[in-house]
Amino acid sequence: MEPKKNSKANVGRNSSLYFAIGLALMLLLTNLAINHKTYDKSETDIGMVNMDEELEEEIPITEQIQTPPPPPPPPAAPEVIEIVEDEEEVEETVIESTEADQETEIVEVEEVVVEEVEEDIDVPFAVIENVPIFPGCDRGDNNAKRACMSKKISQFVNKKFNTELASDLGLSGRQRINVIFKIDKTGSVVGIRARAPHPGLEKEAKRVIGLLPKMKPGKQRGKPVNVPYSLPIIFQVQD
Repeated sequence: MEPKKNSKANVGRNSSLYFAIGLALMLLLTNLAINHKTYDKSETDIGMVNMDEELEEEIPITEQIQTPPPPPPPPAAPEVIEIVEDEEEVEETVIESTEADQETEIVEVEEVVVEEVEEDIDVPFAVIENVPIFPGCDRGDNNAKRACMSKKISQFVNKKFNTELASDLGLSGRQRINVIFKIDKTGSVVGIRARAPHPGLEKEAKRVIGLLPKMKPGKQRGKPVNVPYSLPIIFQVQD
């Protein structure tokens, strides 16, 4: 017996394609349904604009202040006119001429001598061309004389200074006295200043420096000058 159905008419061969198309249509409809928005209708009253009402602006009343006119200036004082009689003699000022003529005696002016005023110049001990010479330090070059002078002054101060004075003043420990003085153009020690922990030490330092012997003055460019000198005095007080 021959089959009645055509073998080529297979209905299920495109079923997957139809299923995919149907699924895509369902997803599209579902998306449109979800994203669909509705709004409630509301009536908004924007009011009515009344143009008839006008704003009345109050204009302040200004009053001009009238200042009184300035007082008139005082009347000018009348000029005093002095009447001089014709017979009165009036002295006249005579200005003599300063021009010289042939009869004028010429006075010779003597030569004017200008005295040079020497200025006191201070040259530091470290840079002076010729250092002051302490007695017994006249040998060697400038550096040797400088070293000899510093050594001699230190020895002199150590010998003359009364170190027991600090104990009498109630001081203890290490004591330092800064002394500054000048060796002037004559070689004398002047302008002694001292700074110490106690006025008694300052007085003793000034006394000892004042005992320094006279020296040969320092020279700068061949001329005597003042030479400042600083000396620290340091000693330990024995307990």
